[in-house]
Amino acid sequence: MKRKKEAVKAAETIVNTSRPTAVFEATGGRAYTVSVALPGSIIANALTPEIKTLLAGQIARALAVFCVDEVVVFEDRQTQPRRDDRPSHPQDGDNGFTGYSDPNHFLMHLLSYLETPPFLRKHLFPMHPDLRLAGSLPSLDMPHHLRSNEWCQYREGVTIEKQTEEQGKKKKRRKDEAKPEETSLVDVGLRQKILIPAAIPSHTRVTVNLPEGSTVSTSEGGPIVASAVTPSAPREEGGYYWGYNVRAASSLSAVITECTYPGGYDLTFGTSERGSPISDLTESSSAQNRIPEFDHMLIVFGGVAGLEVAVEADEELQKIGVKEPRELFDYWINLCPGQGSRTIRTEEAVWLGLMGFREIILSKGRR
Repeated sequence: MKRKKEAVKAAETIVNTSRPTAVFEATGGRAYTVSVALPGSIIANALTPEIKTLLAGQIARALAVFCVDEVVVFEDRQTQPRRDDRPSHPQDGDNGFTGYSDPNHFLMHLLSYLETPPFLRKHLFPMHPDLRLAGSLPSLDMPHHLRSNEWCQYREGVTIEKQTEEQGKKKKRRKDEAKPEETSLVDVGLRQKILIPAAIPSHTRVTVNLPEGSTVSTSEGGPIVASAVTPSAPREEGGYYWGYNVRAASSLSAVITECTYPGGYDLTFGTSERGSPISDLTESSSAQNRIPEFDHMLIVFGGVAGLEVAVEADEELQKIGVKEPRELFDYWINLCPGQGSRTIRTEEAVWLGLMGFREIILSKGRR
């Protein structure tokens, strides 16, 4: 009998490794954000559509794993513009594929597609040559990529129709219920639809806050009345990592000057093999103490030729006499001193950088 009890107890402690166990857990609201900027020209350096797609997938995975809130794709003028007399690439041109003609757009297109919850993609992304190989990429599986049987107070959805006055007459309204012309119906991946007391255009992505006490239903029923919130609400109020925004910048300087956060970025890092070792910031407590707390951190990665070429191609920076990229940042960092390979690719540097800055992010971000 004793052996039987011990065997049962041992079986209960065995971890089922057939399914992921590292599920994200919200630990309270988070005010700070982390942004990554990189040039779209890295796509132009990849030779085939398959490699271009894989490269975008590797970057998206890094952004998801390290909870990056914003990615900025900037122009560093390392992509040669297509001349009218130059023959098109067989994979480019009339069929709409932009991996050769507009690598910035291609990278943004893939990153936006991968960040979107899978059930929403058919509503928000028409079939496009850029996305032909996206199905072969590993899933990002972020907290807002919820299954239909999973519960969370926040969900991403898409408006599928707006209630009209005629539809509203078919049912009796409560006194406190919004007028039919002021409501929208939202598909959030559940069997039940969500009714939002606001007029929102069809096919619009919406972040929804479900009411307390509502649960996942296994059968269809009437719509659940919920509220639409800002995309940052799950992070700021609930502490959830809720994916990343994708932004375009026409130059390196525009990455900083066109920041969408109030007050701009208050802690910035530029990365280069000519920078100071990242260990100077992380190995001693005194060095870490010198790093200020931040609301919005920015980490900038260069392309094949580094950030120097982006500075040279930036007309605004040339006007004000900026010659070296290190002048733009609070810290100029070498992510891998003593590297064995002559070059570190940008998609590799993103992983190295986000891992290297992880401790700084967690300890210095203002909540």
